[in-house]
Amino acid sequence: MKLKLIFGVAIASTLLFSCGKDKPKENQEVLTTEETTFDYNVEQFADIKVLRYQIPGWENLTLKEKKLVYYLTQAGLSGRDIIWDQNYKHNLKIRKALENVYTKFSGDKTSESWIAFETYLKRVWFSNGIHHHYSNDKIKPEFSSDYLKQLFSETNTTLEGDAFNVIFNEADFKKVNQAKGIDNVGLSAVNFYGDGVTNKDVETFYASKKSPDATKPLSFGLNSQLVKENGVLKERVYKSGGLYGSAIDEIVKWLELAKGVAENEKQANALGLLISYYKIGDLQIWDDYNVAWTAATEGNIDYINSFIEVYNDPLGYRGSYESIIQIKDFDMSKKMAVLSENAQWFENNSPLMDAHKKKNVVGVSYKTVNVAGESGDASPSTPIGVNLPNANWIRAAVGSKSVSLGNIVDAYDNAGSSDRLKEFVNDAEELELDETYGKLADKLHTALHEVVGHASGQLNPGVGETKETLKNYASTLEEGRADLVALYYLYDSKIQELGLTDNWDKTGKAAYNDYIRNGLVMQLIRLNLGDDVEEAHMRNRQWVSAWVFEKGKADNVIEKITRNGKTYYNITDYAKLRNLFGQLLRETQRIKSEGDYKAVEALVEGYGVKVDQKLHAEVLERNKQFTSAPYSGFVNPVLEAVTNKAGDIIDVKVVQLATFSGQMLEYSKKYNFLPEVN
Repeated sequence: MKLKLIFGVAIASTLLFSCGKDKPKENQEVLTTEETTFDYNVEQFADIKVLRYQIPGWENLTLKEKKLVYYLTQAGLSGRDIIWDQNYKHNLKIRKALENVYTKFSGDKTSESWIAFETYLKRVWFSNGIHHHYSNDKIKPEFSSDYLKQLFSETNTTLEGDAFNVIFNEADFKKVNQAKGIDNVGLSAVNFYGDGVTNKDVETFYASKKSPDATKPLSFGLNSQLVKENGVLKERVYKSGGLYGSAIDEIVKWLELAKGVAENEKQANALGLLISYYKIGDLQIWDDYNVAWTAATEGNIDYINSFIEVYNDPLGYRGSYESIIQIKDFDMSKKMAVLSENAQWFENNSPLMDAHKKKNVVGVSYKTVNVAGESGDASPSTPIGVNLPNANWIRAAVGSKSVSLGNIVDAYDNAGSSDRLKEFVNDAEELELDETYGKLADKLHTALHEVVGHASGQLNPGVGETKETLKNYASTLEEGRADLVALYYLYDSKIQELGLTDNWDKTGKAAYNDYIRNGLVMQLIRLNLGDDVEEAHMRNRQWVSAWVFEKGKADNVIEKITRNGKTYYNITDYAKLRNLFGQLLRETQRIKSEGDYKAVEALVEGYGVKVDQKLHAEVLERNKQFTSAPYSGFVNPVLEAVTNKAGDIIDVKVVQLATFSGQMLEYSKKYNFLPEVN
């Protein structure tokens, strides 16, 4: 599970191997900057700001550790094209055609049409496809089809039929369509299902699947595409020799090298199981791997790699490809480990029904890490926190790993601007609280969300996995539930007792102000006027905020203020708001524990989908004054291997790149392991 930053945010890194002295690759301009004046900003276009991040402590790693990071990042990038094909069946064709134009066109590059073409391509690169990375809407080009045909003619580029027409028409307009009362599979463009497959097909197909051990349900559908062949449903499994096999073989090649320089036996054993899973595609091996990976907590290097998060599947079965390579941040991990050590206290003192509390919270491992490389669904738009594995039975029996991506958060903090915040806060007191305690509150929210939130609670005996019981609402319910755990404890003296803040009251108030402001107002900047809320995290922030606002009206817990034609929300009683968060947490856990579909549907549809159009129009108008884009993501540092005459790696250097386009073109050139049609 991922946590995305509400503003300033939301995984691919690049690793280049060269002999002797390192030289920048073609199309990759190297940024020369002194460490004391590191420039986090790369460029801005449309609604997107591209940043860069540093890798603190890289110089302190041993050569063996650097090799491990290098191999793991190469493995991650080798699967980069998989996420493009998963996101939409024509993405690879379209990307390659657009890139051919971009590199070969020698005509007028000052015209409005060319600038619009360049912006469109950058947006497609950023989203790993033609659908917006957050809203799921198809990205609309601001140039004509005739102009694109002209570019194709001048660059000897071919793109025909549906792959060309879909850029301009209304077909496949939504990558993931979560609307109520429709066939979500049939009306989602995501390439997890073949033509003609429906919601009912999926539910019927997996209802017949039985795990060997009912207490350890396998993650059916996680690593496959479900298609109809001659009217019969069939899975195309992601594995060597199967779907995406050519890219997977490259992933395996680098994972085997990584296994050879593993830090310890547990880490090596986990990598061995991941390799076996990629080769065979057996979901039992996937579970075995997750158990081994979760238990492998020693060492300075860790990673995430495979088909994991299910947000892009409208029914929550299929995992999107992603990779994150992590280096432990020793100082912050030590400070935040206190949350893991007190996980049972948080569970015991939560407002959940006793039957829904875990009697023994085990294996909650929390670290602050520095990202060394990201790929797939986590890049260029990256999470700021991750908690895995996702299987409820593994989390209950073995535990989980929670990480906060420290250098990513720092990059956002250092590259951001407070001007937009000043526009939307209610008063000077709220602004001062945010400026003094806001960053700390964000970090604590991430930690509590991942470590305590996702690890808390349990399903009732006999209740199926949430993708089966809560269906298309499973993801937003889980993210909202974890948010509520964090919110409940952010305004608790316990966090000061544990040494995590010098003032729990002000930290909690800053966190509450930020959450309500974003959930009810600021995140509307990310939507086009008239749109419903679709993305799981945006939905959960709205339904949490809207529910407590409505339930607190009798006591005026959150007052809605109109001043000079502008709307603000002011929290009048933080203790009562905490109580409301607790009530909603209790209910969301009940919904999850009991698999209450009707209740989650009523909660999400009633509070999390529809937008007040008058308020939305006002927010968009107020936001026009700001030039900073609402979405951010990253180019990745380049890891360049330095070799001796014998070809042995003697060092790995970190190089910062100057341009987003340079990295995208190099990725397409170097990690091009899939055909256009898979």
